[in-house]
Order: sequence, then C-alpha cells, then structure tokens
Amino acid sequence: MSFDEKHDLKTYGNEVEEAGLDGQDSMTAVRHADDVLLAKLGYRREFTRQISLIESTAIVFSILTPLVSITVSLPFPLASGGHIGMVFGWIIPCLFTLSVAAAMAELTSAMPTSGGLYYFSARLAPPRWAPLACWITGWANVTGQVVLMCSSDYLTANMIVTALNAGSDGAIKLGLGPTYGIMLAVLVSHGIVCSFKTGILARINVYYVILNVGTLLALSIALIVCSGEQRVSAKTAFTKFENNTGWTNDSWAFLLSFIAPMWTMVGFDSAAHLSEETAGAARVAPIAIVSAVAATSVLGWILFIAISFATASIPALLATDFPIPGGQLYLDVLGKQGMLVVWSIMIVALYVGAAAQGVDASRVVFAFSRDNALPGSKYWKRVNRRTHTPIHAVWLIMVLSGILGLLSFSASALSSLAGASVIALYTSYNMPIILRLTSGRRTFVPGPFSLGRWYMPVGMVSITWTAFVIMLCLFPTNPNPNADTMNYTVVVIMAVFLFASLSWIFSARKWFKGPVRNIGEGENVPEGLVEKDDIRVVNDSQEVSE
Repeated sequence: MSFDEKHDLKTYGNEVEEAGLDGQDSMTAVRHADDVLLAKLGYRREFTRQISLIESTAIVFSILTPLVSITVSLPFPLASGGHIGMVFGWIIPCLFTLSVAAAMAELTSAMPTSGGLYYFSARLAPPRWAPLACWITGWANVTGQVVLMCSSDYLTANMIVTALNAGSDGAIKLGLGPTYGIMLAVLVSHGIVCSFKTGILARINVYYVILNVGTLLALSIALIVCSGEQRVSAKTAFTKFENNTGWTNDSWAFLLSFIAPMWTMVGFDSAAHLSEETAGAARVAPIAIVSAVAATSVLGWILFIAISFATASIPALLATDFPIPGGQLYLDVLGKQGMLVVWSIMIVALYVGAAAQGVDASRVVFAFSRDNALPGSKYWKRVNRRTHTPIHAVWLIMVLSGILGLLSFSASALSSLAGASVIALYTSYNMPIILRLTSGRRTFVPGPFSLGRWYMPVGMVSITWTAFVIMLCLFPTNPNPNADTMNYTVVVIMAVFLFASLSWIFSARKWFKGPVRNIGEGENVPEGLVEKDDIRVVNDSQEVSE
C-alpha cells in the first residue's frame, strides 16, 4: 500500500464533518468513516468502536492520574531540591512534555491504529529501513508498557501497606515479601478486569476523572488550610532549595527532581493504541492526548504548590517509616481520619488508572503480535469473540509485570521502575517524531489535527528534551550506590535491548517486514469476519477465539 495513494485523510475528514456528532445515524457514519480509513491503513476492524472523546480523554487522564502520581513520586523532589524541586521541578518538564504530546497527537490523527507508534515509524521510515525502525519502536513501547503496568500495581500495593500502617498506628508493618504478594493479587484482579469489554472500562474512567479532579482540588485546599502554623511562607514554598541526594552539585540534584513529572507523563499514547475502539478516532484521539497532558500539568502544579506550603520539614518526611512519604505528610496535616479518607480514594484512583494502563498495554501487545513481531504472536493476537478483547495479551502483560515486580525487593525499586518506563516509552515516542522530521517529511499526510508549519520546531524540542531525559534517568539517585541502592534501569533496558537486537540480527531481519495487512486489497469497509468453527480467521493472520 502506497502511503500517498491510499491514505486519503481528506475524505475521512469530509465524511466525519458531514456526519456531525449527534444522533445514532451520525455516529454510524462516523464509525463507517473510521473503518474506511483503517482499511486504507491496511487493517480490518476487529474491535467495537465504543469510546467517545470524553471517554478517550478520561482513559489518558486516568493513566497519568496526577492526584496519585504526585503523591507516590514525592520522594524525588523532596530529595532533589525540596520546595523548589516540588514547584519548579514539576512545571518545567511539563512544558517540554507538551511538545512530545503535540507531535504524537499529529501522528495519531494521521494514522489512528492500535499499532500506534511502531506503525508510524514503519510508514515514515525509508522502505529499506522501515522494518528495523518498526522493530525498535515496537520493542521499546512494549517494554515501557510492561514496566508501567508493573510500577502501577507496585505502587498500589505500597499504598495499601501505607494505609495499614497508618490505620493501625504503626502496629502493622508489612515487609517486602507481603508487599510483593499484595502486588501479585492486584495484578491478578487487573487481569480479570482488563478482560472485560472496553466500553465498560471507558465509562468507569469518566466517573473516575470526576473523582480524581475533585479530590485533587479539595486536597490542595485542605493542605493549605489545615497546615495552620506548620504552613511555610510563600518565599519558602517557592524559593527554598534543599539538596538531600548526596550529590554535591546542587544544579544536578535539582535536575533529578524532573524524574517525578516525567514518570507521571508516560502512557498518554494510550489514546493512539485505543483508536481502533474510538469513534471519530482521527479527531478524538489527538485531542485526548493533548488535553489530558495539559490538564495533568496544571492540576499537578496546583497540588505540588499546596504540598510545598504544607511541608514544614522535608528531612522528617524523608525519614518516615511509611513506604510512601506522602502518607506521612497527609497524616501530619489532615490527621488520621482525614489521611485515611484521602488515601482510600487514591487507592481506588490508582487501581482504576492501572486498569486503564492494562488495557492500553494489552492493545500494544495485540498490535505488535498482529504483525507477528513477538514470540508466540499467534496466541497474543487472538481476540475473544464475546468480549472483543485480546485476553491472551492481557494476561501476558500481567505475568511479565509480576516477574518484573521482583525489583521491589531492591531499595531502589521506585527509581528503577520510573527510569525504565520513561526511557522505554519516550524512546518509542520519539522514533516516529524523528522520522517525521527527516525521511517522512515529504510523504507525511496530516490528519484533521495538524501542527502545520510548527511541526519542525515542536519536533526538534521534543527530540532534544527526550535525549536529555533518557540520560537523566540512567543515573542513580545518590553518588555512591551499592547493589541494593543502584538504579536497575540500565539492567532492564539493556536486557530487552540485547534480546531484541540478537533476535533482529539472527532471525527477524530475514522475515519481519513491519505492519502486515490483514485486509484484502480493494476492501474498504470490513463487514465482518469469516467464521470458521469457534475461531474466526482474518486473512490467516488474525484469530478471534472464544
């Protein structure tokens, strides 16, 4: 399929505009246009398009989840800059991350498929190098998705442990083993939840967003009001710098605070991966990406400013027995009952956000397997007939996350998981952006969401920022690490890199060609799948199982 000849996004835009967005007939026309565009990109519709603009934005926002992300990543700015680390260590990276989100939104609008990033790379790279570009992007994205799923449930387990500690006045203190057991239980429950129909999860996320935003704003006000005499002055909240990292260079110590917002700002590509389940995907998905990242940036800054005002002693928070220091802050300011109420809401919010991440990750595995790129692809690309979800891919994600969760027995688990997810995902984010600016700049056909002439400066900022962040995440949080405190990010990333590289050199380069069409030439709108016994087969490359 020629990208220039087949990818007629203007036709898509006209159909959607003529259809409007109101009424059953209009939505039918929108979904029809989506399926036509997907067919031109080479794929038959496999999922039901149930996700709307509000639901797509809610899913992305639930993965970013600023209320919980800020609370669990608080150790980074507390150690790396103190009050300045909290206030400016958040907003500066967020501004740069918007460039990444905008560039990705443009690509998603042009090519709304579950493959997302690796599909973009395959289409934008020179034909000779397209399979390799697709291979690198796909493996990086799959790795990041697994690490992010693991870190979400690792943090859920730690929040439960913190709640038990606070609720029992310190009588219940669970060690690393029981915490890991809780994490495995949460992963199993997420495997079950993520196997349900996507539409159900999408609607749940809408209510979750209301709860998340409302709680975040209420918590911000409560921290300032209830801190009373402990509340620091505006000068302290915005200008006091503290270096508790062990690094002698204060500037470098401050830069390490950037890890908190960068870890928060991962997973916004979920709108791209769910685009085959979204109505009006070429318009909806990019809006969801940009609006969720912008909202998270603003709301997160509000909460961090409130936390800065309420933090009377940073060393005291860092010395707490709680697995998550944020719990100690809320206990000191809000009291036991107030802290447990807020904490319970956060656990629910994180659980729902992790469920959204599980859905996203499974779609990445499904899409990559649809093109036969993963070992055992014939299993991971199967779609259940009843739920229309890739159940095998869901459970693969949960199993891999459980194995990766063994890192929780390390004192540096937080920084290792954060660094690995940021490096893997942002590598996959920027590979297609680099190709958009180079080999793909003449062949790229923008969709309804376009950066126009700004694509070049936005892309350059995105690439430069990502290179800097990747370097930053490889460093340990203190200058003299040992086996227990070292940053295991490089171990995770290099293990996957070596496996993917050796697989490419000795095998994949001979047979992997990038995205594989699962729709016949000349087909526009898939009317259904060909049924065969209890398995429906699509051009011998896609299976739908019971």
